[in-house]
Parts: sequence; C-alpha cells; structure tokens
Amino acid sequence: MIRLGCKEIAASVMSQLKNDTECFIQQGNRAPSLAVVLVGHDGASETYVRKKEEACSSLGFLHFQYSFDEDCSENALLALIDELNEREDVDGILVQLPLPDHIDEKRIIDRIRPEKDVDGFSPQNTGRLLIGEKCYIPCTPKGILRTLEYYNIGTAGKNVVIIGRSNIVGKPMAALLMQKGLDATVTVCHTRTSDLKEHTLSADIIIVATGHPGTIDESYVRDGAVVIDVGVNRIPDPTKKNGFHLEGDCDYKTFASRDVSITPVPGGIGLMTVAMLMSNTFEAAQRRAK
Repeated sequence: MIRLGCKEIAASVMSQLKNDTECFIQQGNRAPSLAVVLVGHDGASETYVRKKEEACSSLGFLHFQYSFDEDCSENALLALIDELNEREDVDGILVQLPLPDHIDEKRIIDRIRPEKDVDGFSPQNTGRLLIGEKCYIPCTPKGILRTLEYYNIGTAGKNVVIIGRSNIVGKPMAALLMQKGLDATVTVCHTRTSDLKEHTLSADIIIVATGHPGTIDESYVRDGAVVIDVGVNRIPDPTKKNGFHLEGDCDYKTFASRDVSITPVPGGIGLMTVAMLMSNTFEAAQRRAK
C-alpha cells in the first residue's frame, strides 16, 4: 500500500498563500477576510470552524465568527447573511453545514452572493463549474484535484468511480473530471447502485464520499488503483482523551498488503479542504481589489 498523505501538500499551499497575502497587503490592500457562521453545538462542526479560524490566523486573514444556538430562526440567519453580503470588509462567507432540520439549507446557500460564496455551493457557481467557466470550485473537489496533481496521478482517459452524489463532493467532482483537460470517464455510484463492486473493480481511481465508515474495503479495489477517501467520521473510542478517533469511508487497514495507493484519515483530504477554502478566500479578496 502507498500512503498518499496530504500534510506536505496542504503546508505548501498555506506557505504560498501566506507569502501571497503578505505581498497583497504590502501593495496597500486590506487583508483577505472570511466570515464563518455556525449554528448549534455539533462537536465535529465546532472542530471544523476552529480549524478554519486557526488557518485564517496563520495566514494573516481577518476572521469573523458568528455562532447561534440550535433553535436559531431561519430569518435570523438570512438577516445575518444579508448584512455580510453588504459589508465591504467581508470577502468570503461560509455557513457551516449541516444546519438544523428546521432551517432550509438551500435557501441559506442561495442567499450568499456568488462573489462571496467561497464554498462554491451557490447555483451560479455550480452552473459555471458545470459548463467549465471560471468560478469558486468547492473546496473538497478542488483539494482532491490538487492532491492528484501533486502525486502525478493523471486522469485523462482513466476510469474514475465516485461513490456519493452530494452537492458538496460527488456532483461537482464528477463535473470537474469530465471537463476538457482532465478528460476522465466518470461513473457516479450511490445508495441505489445495484452492484457497487462491478463498477469499482474496473476503476483506475475511486473517490469515496459517503459519510459512512467502512463503505469499501480492499475487495472492492483492483491492484494498481488509486483510492481517495473523503470521509471524516468520528468513532467513539474510550481509549482516546477526547472520546473518539477518526476513520474515513474506507476500511483502511484492509489495504495494508495490497498494491493500492490511498489517502489516509486523518492526514488526508480534510487538510486540503481547509487549505482550498483559504485559497478561495484569497481569490475573493483579489477580485474585490481589482
């Protein structure tokens, strides 16, 4: 097994962003800024938000955080987004997902102005991505592409199987890989796929983004394949100080003796997602400064 760790890649991206940010500010521009909105007290979401704050701080970005209780009204959230849309000192807006059931995620995402939608989830950015126009690329798919590039893993003419069809990873990932220049042959599998192994065993690259640990093990993968594990699942673990450990969507240990290249969890695509969010935020600041 070859471990495709992302720590070095993410560190390289962050180092370049730090240098670019310093130059940007020295040219008389305000520092890039990100507003993050968190609703509720989900442990995983709070961890992600904290990592984003730390990343902003390390780069010299401005960071604004807004936290609401679980019973926050949808109208209160929309009012905040309207305010952030109008603020000159906010380049990017991120609403941490998932939101509580009583809040319409689509309505919230649609309310963020496309030029501040650094997550790349708005209908405008999604549409531009689909037809190959310049847009904010969703952070996880963007991080996956950067990882494949770093390890010189080509996609042209390759059979790529994506497991999961979410608007956050699966769908945009498929749209990107089909674009000219990447030129992959893409299959998207999901919960209604009748024989998953039939598809994965013929894949050159498998991208697993289901949010369920143990979705695939080594029996689903042929020798020489590349596996990109997007999942970050908290598994209760009394032996750990924080009460849990992290696992991906793959049964990682089963690949140990196989001729397979795979991203680990932790230390994999999750690091790239945060780095790409910072990249998109810097891009938003550049657009604002023009």
